[in-house]
Amino acid sequence: MYQEIIEPLGHKAKERNDIFFTEYSKVENLFTAQFIKNYCLEDGAIDWQRIVAFNSATEKPNKVGKAK
Repeated sequence: MYQEIIEPLGHKAKERNDIFFTEYSKVENLFTAQFIKNYCLEDGAIDWQRIVAFNSATEKPNKVGKAK
């Protein structure tokens, strides 16, 4: 009975984990690309002045575009 119930559950869980991590990686890559586009300098360094200005803004900032 154990083999009929538990082993297939473990196999399905692994399949779902693989799918989840694949999709998670895609979203993580999109967020990283958008961050680099909007908050990094040409040499790849973080533009801390821009981040602080964004975080300290009293007015709603302009919506940032999608990373290409």
